[in-house]
Amino acid sequence: MSQSKNTNRRFVLANRPTGKPDADTFRLEESDIPEIKDGQMLLRSTYLSLDPYMRGRMNDSKSYAKPVEIGAVMTGQVVAEVVESQCDGFAQGDHVLAFSGWQDYAVSDGKNVINLGKDPKHPSWSLGILGMPGYTAYAGLTQIGAPKAGETVVVAAASGPVGATVGQIAKILGCRVVGVAGGAEKCAHVKDTLGFDACIDHKSKSFEDDLAAACPDGIDVYFENVGGRVLYGVLPLLNPFARVPVCGLVGWTNLDGLPEGPDHGPAIMATLVKMKVKMEGFIIYDSFPLSLYDTFSKEMGKWLEEGKVHYKEHIVDGLENTPDAFNDMLDGRNFGKTVVKF
Repeated sequence: MSQSKNTNRRFVLANRPTGKPDADTFRLEESDIPEIKDGQMLLRSTYLSLDPYMRGRMNDSKSYAKPVEIGAVMTGQVVAEVVESQCDGFAQGDHVLAFSGWQDYAVSDGKNVINLGKDPKHPSWSLGILGMPGYTAYAGLTQIGAPKAGETVVVAAASGPVGATVGQIAKILGCRVVGVAGGAEKCAHVKDTLGFDACIDHKSKSFEDDLAAACPDGIDVYFENVGGRVLYGVLPLLNPFARVPVCGLVGWTNLDGLPEGPDHGPAIMATLVKMKVKMEGFIIYDSFPLSLYDTFSKEMGKWLEEGKVHYKEHIVDGLENTPDAFNDMLDGRNFGKTVVKF
């Protein structure tokens, strides 16, 4: 569906998926561009962030946030341009960070909207390295992982926006960093560009042995956002008093029941007890004090300016390609932070 100048395209949740979202999960609709009232502004999306948490919001189950209602616009954070404003603090031409979702236009009253100014240098970076993924990496590693210089940090999904940032921060803090990624190209990027000490291909038949060889002194911090085989390979290598921040489990995101194979529950629990492991899940929006974001923003801005942190985006053109791009991200077919460009 191509866009005419007077319409708003939007993806709504048509059905709750079982397993991976398919052609029946979303519906692309057209409607009139909404009109604003006093105290409101009209936003035109320019970039949309695609993130694993969105899959959980499609389920009607207890979680940290309410599910997306059937027939409602799919949730998502965007960078948008202010087209028209009757809202204090926002003017036409401003770029903003907002939760407008999978659509071209949205009306906002300015609540929970961040003004990025008229001409931000890298507007889409506010959805990645300078936004939620970057802050997730910083907060989870520093506050829960609490790495010390000389310790070994292992990072799952190391070429993704969170994992890549975790590993680079850990290197800045003086740690030995081992990444886990899928395929030779991603592993080469993690090691040669991002500066990890090693990167192990989780698709390799010898993954467990390769990981053990790369961690001769065991693992002190494991940043978890995948689950599955990677987690099972890490478990026997965890050192006493290891820390495991858990921000997601993308490898199990599409499961509609327990994973196939043996029950690893006893092994997980036994490791936590025997090794005195601290495993803590967190949601970036409410797990840490607000002041921590200011610290992150200043430090990350400085590291980027100094070239100590590298960042890679996976840009997808066109709102109409969002569902396929979302599944590609869940399956690991992206390379870097997935952003849809409108």
